[in-house]
Amino acid sequence: METDYQLIILGGGPGGLSAGIYAARDRLNTLLLEKSMIGGLSIYAELLENYPGFPDGIGGLELGQLMLKQAEKFGLKTLTAEVTGLQVENSWKILKTTEGVFKAKAIIIAMGSERINLNIPGEKEFVGRGVSYCATCDAAFFKQKPVVVVGGGNSAVSEAIHLTKFASQVTLIHRREQFRASRISVEKARSESKINFLLNTVIESIEGKDNVETLHLKNTLSGQKSTLPVSGVFVSIGQKPNTDLFKDLLSLDSNGYIIANEKMETSLPGVFAIGDIRSNSIRQCISAAGDGATAAIYADRYIGE
Repeated sequence: METDYQLIILGGGPGGLSAGIYAARDRLNTLLLEKSMIGGLSIYAELLENYPGFPDGIGGLELGQLMLKQAEKFGLKTLTAEVTGLQVENSWKILKTTEGVFKAKAIIIAMGSERINLNIPGEKEFVGRGVSYCATCDAAFFKQKPVVVVGGGNSAVSEAIHLTKFASQVTLIHRREQFRASRISVEKARSESKINFLLNTVIESIEGKDNVETLHLKNTLSGQKSTLPVSGVFVSIGQKPNTDLFKDLLSLDSNGYIIANEKMETSLPGVFAIGDIRSNSIRQCISAAGDGATAAIYADRYIGE
């Protein structure tokens, strides 16, 4: 396999695949590296109802495969490999991977972020069957059903408020008394009649038959245990961007996300960042795809300079 490319894309989620489609169609010699499964975190979405072009919705895994097929039609090359190092020599970006060393004139970082899980019994088993990590993506599946949001930050409170448009009841569970969310966000949530608060509480396990049915809870102060019947659990305790490789090379924000401008350019010329790994991303498949198209266009211009 060749080792020198005009463009290398790190990550095979919707953002990376969109970049691959645009780059390959523009006849750039492009390689996409993905360490696990094509599709990124979107593969865990059983049905995407808000991705344009699919009136009946589409599964995240299927969407990834269709985007890959489209990109490969234009000549995109792909390789299953994990990136272990990045260095810059003159105008070349040198990538060390588990499958060898590759270099490119430009790279697009689309490695996303890792959601922080509860790591409790039942969580993994019920992903897509009541356990979700995105209210914007999945709220519509819980019309007139009781749901829970877990977390104490702005994202958790915002998701709880958003879910009131769909769910019959929303219970916000937080392991402490105090919220990390802004005071105004919490006040808005408390004004919503559909939102209940369970503070100083943790979920010990999630149970059900085919879908989520019951949560087993524990009060962190008294140790008292209880159960709560629900249909959905939205976990919103944070995400960790996959930026460890770049912390000494690129400008990151206070949460570790890569800072990029409207052209997806980072602080290092020829290095672009898109999707969930980018600061201020809204973390949606469609926005990641838009980022990918933008980055590929400007990467092409950078390479041609």
